[in-house]
Amino acid sequence: MRSRRRLFLKGISEELARRRVYPVVIAYALVAWALLQIGEVTFEPLGLPGWVMSTLIIFVIAGFPVAAILAWMFDITPSGVRRDASPLFEMMAIDTPASIAVLPFTDMSRQRDQGYFCDGIAEAIINALSEIEGLHVAARVSSFRYAKSNGNLKDIGRKLGVNTILEGSVRKSGEELRITTQLVNVRDGFHIWSRTFDRKLEDIFLVQDEIASSITGLLLNTIRPVETSSTRDVVAYDFYLRGREFLGRFTKVDFEFARQMFRQAIEKDPEFALAWASYADCYSLEVMYADAEPRFKSKACEASDRALELAPNLAEAHASAGLSRLVSQDFAAAELEFKQAIEINPNSFEAYYYFARTRFHQGDMAAAAKLFARAAELNPEDYQSRLLRVQILRGAGQIDEARKEAREAIKVVEKQLEYNPDDVRALHLGAGSLIVVGETDKAIEWLQRGLEIDPNDPISHYNAACNYATLNKLEESLDHLERAAEIGTISEDWMRNDADLDNLRSHPRFASVLKRASA
Repeated sequence: MRSRRRLFLKGISEELARRRVYPVVIAYALVAWALLQIGEVTFEPLGLPGWVMSTLIIFVIAGFPVAAILAWMFDITPSGVRRDASPLFEMMAIDTPASIAVLPFTDMSRQRDQGYFCDGIAEAIINALSEIEGLHVAARVSSFRYAKSNGNLKDIGRKLGVNTILEGSVRKSGEELRITTQLVNVRDGFHIWSRTFDRKLEDIFLVQDEIASSITGLLLNTIRPVETSSTRDVVAYDFYLRGREFLGRFTKVDFEFARQMFRQAIEKDPEFALAWASYADCYSLEVMYADAEPRFKSKACEASDRALELAPNLAEAHASAGLSRLVSQDFAAAELEFKQAIEINPNSFEAYYYFARTRFHQGDMAAAAKLFARAAELNPEDYQSRLLRVQILRGAGQIDEARKEAREAIKVVEKQLEYNPDDVRALHLGAGSLIVVGETDKAIEWLQRGLEIDPNDPISHYNAACNYATLNKLEESLDHLERAAEIGTISEDWMRNDADLDNLRSHPRFASVLKRASA
């Protein structure tokens, strides 16, 4: 409470200075003093009655607040007197409940080669703040869309649905580190808090913790130590951040590069729980999207178990364990882990998203649709959860609702493609929603565009098969389905429950692919 009071008083002082109230008050005091001196010296010799001096004193005293108020409300500029239209209390107000978006930090290093490190700092702060009860934090996928954006912070805040934004920059040179941060009130763009840290690289964790703790104190009026990483080894942390960058690219070759980075992080710090969880995710995603090798399933479970052993209260560890059980088809265990992750962090998008996929694999489409809806609510700019929900609604025959949600989903996909025109998954999943709303030509254009970008991606061919099947282009659909099975992996459970493939089920070629998937 004291920190909030100090912030308020500091804001008043700064606003008084900005509105030039101090110079006006000083000038008024000097003029008033001069008038009273003149009156004292001249009124009596002039024979004026005593009440004239008393009246002058009253006018001088009464005029002081009037002058201060006018100085507060109006600015004297070269082009005339203008009203100042930004009241202090509007400037200082922070809506409740408290909410924040953390934008990716700008790389100010000389070589501009520390983008992964800058993103890692911002992501660590996001993850730490997401676990604070009472604080709404925009998802990383949403806020990171505004990397290198010159957009107005008011507009960005409105789009993200938050009332404060944290932005910053990082200059890294050898072991020297300078991090500058500003917490901005979206309402008017004024800084609520800012700080520059000149530290050694080894102090990066202390800086991250201090930033997160300061924000918590400012927005929630509570002093709570916040820890942003499960390691204190700088080299291990650097490998971890590089791994996260590769993992986010979501291709088979990048899964392998990411594994190498996380493996090195673990070798540097064998007790680095987040690295173990991400290491497990590499294997799980490889099984889900590229290669269902049994040893990959085992390694995913082993790595996620190690993460849980090291950090049993880490939401990411439970979400990773749930994903590893999902790809091993242990759906009951996956459910337990996702529920635990959500209990620890109710804002865990990954837990809800992969929990929804688990329900899809089980054929519980109603539950999957609800979980995808919750995932989309947590991350309004995620297209996958929205598009998969549209697919479920269409398969259930809820065409009107599917069309309504498809129109909203298409907007999200188009925004994604503005920033990432080579996102093949967005193109192919988005094509499904275009078909729902009747934009068939555009859907086919997106399908072809995606296949041209990455002709060897099995998931692209599977999604193309689904869309061609819904268009009743059965031979094209089966060609893509067979190609997907040839170059990658397809989940038998997903195929059995995917209503998009209903037109193919009586075809011998479909039965052959399904048999191959079950082998």
